[in-house]
Parts: sequence; C-alpha cells; structure tokens
Amino acid sequence: MKINNSTLFFLSLLCLSSSLANNDGSSIFFTTLGRPTFEFDIFTLPTTNHPPPSPSNEHRLTDGKSINFNGHFASPSPALISLLPNKSQDKSLLHLIYVTERDGTMSLRYDVVHRDNTGTTTQVPLFSDEKKKQSGMTVNSMKDTPFLTNEYLVHVSTHENPNKPMASWAAVYSTELRTKSTRRLTPTGIADFSPAVSPSGKLTAVASFGERGWKWTMAGNEISTDIYVFLTRDGTQRVKVVELGGWPSWVDESTLYFHKKSEDGWISVYRAVLPKTGLVSINSVTVQRVTPPGLHAFTPATSPNNNNFIAVATRRPESEFRHVELFDLKKNEFVKLTRFVSPKSHHFNPFLSPDSSRVGYHSCRGDVTGRKTPRNLLQSLKTTSKDLSLFRFDGDFPSLSPEGDRFAFVTSTGVYVVKVDGSDLRQLLTETGFGTVWDPIRSGIVYTSSGPALAPGKSQIDILAINVDTTNPLTAVKKLTTNGKNNAFPWPSPDGKRIVFRSARSGSFNLYIMDAKKGETGGLFRLTNGHGNDTIATWSPDGNWIVFASNREFPGTLFLNLYVVHPDGTGLKKVTEKLTGGISMHPMFSPDSKRIVFTTIHAAISAEPIGNPHFNVPSSEIFTVNLDGSDLTRITHNSVEDGPPMWFPKIKATSDVAWPKRFGPSCSLQDFKSQITTAKMNKQARMCMP
Repeated sequence: MKINNSTLFFLSLLCLSSSLANNDGSSIFFTTLGRPTFEFDIFTLPTTNHPPPSPSNEHRLTDGKSINFNGHFASPSPALISLLPNKSQDKSLLHLIYVTERDGTMSLRYDVVHRDNTGTTTQVPLFSDEKKKQSGMTVNSMKDTPFLTNEYLVHVSTHENPNKPMASWAAVYSTELRTKSTRRLTPTGIADFSPAVSPSGKLTAVASFGERGWKWTMAGNEISTDIYVFLTRDGTQRVKVVELGGWPSWVDESTLYFHKKSEDGWISVYRAVLPKTGLVSINSVTVQRVTPPGLHAFTPATSPNNNNFIAVATRRPESEFRHVELFDLKKNEFVKLTRFVSPKSHHFNPFLSPDSSRVGYHSCRGDVTGRKTPRNLLQSLKTTSKDLSLFRFDGDFPSLSPEGDRFAFVTSTGVYVVKVDGSDLRQLLTETGFGTVWDPIRSGIVYTSSGPALAPGKSQIDILAINVDTTNPLTAVKKLTTNGKNNAFPWPSPDGKRIVFRSARSGSFNLYIMDAKKGETGGLFRLTNGHGNDTIATWSPDGNWIVFASNREFPGTLFLNLYVVHPDGTGLKKVTEKLTGGISMHPMFSPDSKRIVFTTIHAAISAEPIGNPHFNVPSSEIFTVNLDGSDLTRITHNSVEDGPPMWFPKIKATSDVAWPKRFGPSCSLQDFKSQITTAKMNKQARMCMP
C-alpha cells in the first residue's frame, strides 16, 4: 500500500510563465517522500578525540547547492588527477566523490576540497550530458554509491531495464575515468547495491537479492539482501559469502564488515573473514558479530588495513536521531562523534579517509550551515521529450486550475492553494485532505475529502467542495457526502456535472458517481461492485473512461492493479497484466486521454533502504502506460518513494520555482522505528485509505 509523506524542494528561483499551451505537450507533477526536508550536505570530522568533536572542528565539504550525500574519500590515482584542470597533487587536499541531485536526478560529482573547507574548491562532474540525446530514462536514471579504485569508478546505476516485473533496475557498473567507457559488472537479471572494492581493487562486494529477486512484504524493507563477491575487472567468479547481510566494506583482501538484523532484533555490524586459499563459499567464510546488542549499528565504514576502529551509524533507544560513531575494535566500545556536534540532527552513511584520519557523512542542517539553495515549489527535472515536462512539487496531490494560474495541494497540516509562481499561499482547510482536483467548468471550485478520524478502515471522511474565491468563509466549504463512510478521492467529469469517488458505504470500497453540485442528495450511481478495494479513480479528459486502482483480483491483500471502466459501468477491464502481483495506484489520464500515469513498485527498490530516511517505506516510482496496456515506461528513478503523479496541459517553466518565503518544515526526517507508528499510519491513511 502506498505510504507517502510529502513536501518537496530544490534549486534556485528563475522564471515561470503561467500561460498554458494545449498544443505544446503536457506536464507531469509529482511528489517525493520527504524530499523538501532533506537539505543534505556532506560534513567531516577528525577521528581523533583530541580535541573532542565540536562544531568548530566539523566542516561542511559540499557547497550547499542541491542535495549532496553518499560520499567517498578517494585515493588520488593518476586517472583521477587527470580529470582536474590544474592536475594538482597536493596531499593535504581531500578527494571527495559523492552523489548530487543538481539536475533533479542522482548523479556523481568529484570535488577536491581543503580539509577545513577553506580556499578554492575544484568541482568535476563525473557524468556529462552526452546521454541527453538518448532516451529520457537514461537522462533520469540515478547514479549512486560511488567507489573509486585505481583507474575505475565503481557505482550503481538504474539505466537498464531488466524487463521483469517487481525487479530492481539497480546494477553495479565500472566506468573508466579517462575514457568514460562503462561496463556492467552485475549479471543480467540480477540487482546489486552498495558496492565496496577491496584495497587492492581486485574484489568487489555487493548487497544483492541474487537469483530470488526482491519481494515486498508488510514488514517493510527489512534487511533481506545477501553479500556477494566478484572480480572487479569483469564481474566474474561471483560467489555468495554471507546470507542476510548488507552494506559491505573491506578492511583488507579477506576481511569485510557488513550489517544484518540479529536474532535479538538489533541491527548490528558483523565481520566476515574469507579464506585466503581454497574455495570461497558461505561454508568457508567465518562470520562474527562485532557490535553488541542494545542499540542499532549499521552502514559500517572501514579504511585499508585499519584494524583499530570502524565507523558506523547508530540508533540508540534513548534517541530519535541517527548518529555517526566509531567502534573501537580493540576495546569493543563506541566512541561518540556527531552527538557532540549536532545532537538533534540525523547523520547518514559514514565513510573514512584512506588514512583513517577523517570520517565523512551527510547530514541535514538547513540554513544554519550556510546552505545556498532555496526551498522550491517546483523542481524541473531533465527529460529528452519535447512533449513532456516533469516537475517535483512541494506538496501532495498537486492539481492545476483550468486557467493554469494556481495549484491546490495538501500537506499533513491541511489543504492549500498557491499561484504558480509560488506567491499568495493560502490555507483552504485546516484538516488533512485526501487529494485535490479543480472543477473544470466552475471557476475556483476545488474538490477534496476530509474527516476527523484517520485510522485506516475506520475513517469518517466526506467529499468537500471548496470555493477558493469566496469572501465568506462560512459558505466556502460544502459537504457533498453526509454519511462519513470513508468517502474519498473525488474526481469531476470533464463537463463538470458529475463526480466519481470511492466509498465504503456498502461495506466494501467501491466507486460511485454523484451530482457535482447537489452531491449525494442528487442521487447516486454505483459504478463498481465486489468485495475488494476499488479506489482513487480519475476521469479521462475525453469523458469515455474512468481509471482506478483495485485489489479485486486479490481481495484482502495490498496487491493493486489498474482498471478502466466506462462511466455507465460497462467495459470494465484490467489495463495491463504486467503489473499483476504488485502495487500500482494513483492513476491519472494524460490530457489527450491516450496514456495513464501512475505510481508502482514494478521497479522494486533502487538502493539498500536502510541508507535512506524512512527506510521502512516501500519504494514506488512513476510510470506511464498506454490505455491498451502497451508501452509501459518508467519516468522517475529514485531511492525513495515518488508520487502521486498528476498530468496536466504543459506549463512553460524554464527552471525551478522557489517559494518567496520558506514553506513547511526543514530537516523534518523520521528515521526508521521497530514498529509502524501511529504517525506513519496516519500518513498511510492520507495517501491511500485502504
């Protein structure tokens, strides 16, 4: 079931024309889970405790532009130095390779920085825009978890389609720095994550689901990968060395550290020692627990031949925050680091310098550390399509007014309206809303649904019509349904006369149609029947079809597929068999009624979830498909959840659109918990209402 939070952000304010051009393509707007609150930059601290860690000896290494994360301190090989304009070999400098989202997608960058972030910084993009001319999927594919070894950059990319349902597109590749030629190291049909290369460069270890593939479960994204090792040069001699482990990190040619969930429930760091001679297999590898129970310790980082300490991220029972600590391998004790610097900030995915003198990590601090990027209402993403523009939106269910001058959207604090340039933000409803859509005929009317109770399956929710332009607040909101039987996700017909919505009034979730002005008092037509969950319906712009998500093939489960039906109840059919057995929802037609955009876990996950905030959340991406089920196309590539998407006539946006004044929380990250919390269930209710 789709669990989503939202609010979105990114780069700098440029220009936006609010005029629509119906013959100039279309635009898809969507949200990304937690995206506007991330504000990540990479920081570093010395690993010595003399003096103890403090804000004065922590330094921000990245420039505060975009989101910067998942770093790696590289040894300055000749191939790496050759990328620099001045070919500097100053040994006092740090060579930082990291992930950045400057173009709306995750790509890799190489910076040469001073240890205290003083002086000039040299920045080199590691992937150019040469692939712009290829498919939009290539442009928007994500690059992640870089690791430099000699002449090659080993990393994860999602640019190749495995052509299997519920299969991850993530695979490990090796790119030669000088020539930019790239070679796939992961076998076809397999997904690999979190590559780590041994000190000699000979071996690469990865977390992988192997032949069995990824399986989504109600437990969320527990650690269910195994660790494989193969030759870095070509990916051959691949062998499984650890079951149920992830995030490998080498300390020497036969020893690596990793995390796994222990039998006592704690996520802990383990050590695997491979035999120096003879056959390498699970049976010949010695595995030993390193960190003790009583706290979660994960995403370990090592440095070559350092047998004194490792760096780990921890979650202690007394804290809501993820922190970076060292674990002394001699004394078997933790050495706290980031708690002394910023105790109420999350710190993610530590990495050590080759000489072990510094630890790096990314953290969300916002403006207090000098970030230069404003929070955006809209973030424009690269695409090669001349007919389709793609935008992240800072809010859930963004709907564009027929005049093209305003957005309506929802957050956890209510329903809002804002002009397309980010100005004139107004709150329409203080209660949580479930979806927004404008009346196509009556100007200024926004439909949503809301109610006092949010528990899934028990919610008392009704359909509302809000007059955005009225000067009388007492008449601004009109309730169109009155029984509170979980009536949600309204969508008007193209002529504005009727509304389709989801209701539990029969005891099961089915679709109904009512009069747009009179509501259910004007009569009801039951569109679908059955004991499943028919939900989140939208009307095609030509008026011929209604598309919706349903588990009618697997009642009582969370497996949702897409269906279409004529407004008179005839012609019910599944859109495509390719999505069977997964979770696909939030469908909406393109402006020409020929394609459908939706969210789905069809592409599984793109990174080890524990390396992200909200890692218990299943990762969905945005796809499109033709009405006849053909041409299933992936639109977004992300390591966290995208959606819900909304498809409208094209707006002429040339760049990102910043809020004139910051809207919403900063660095409001909810790290994983052992149990699904009430707050998380409320988010699930807001987005899905099962």
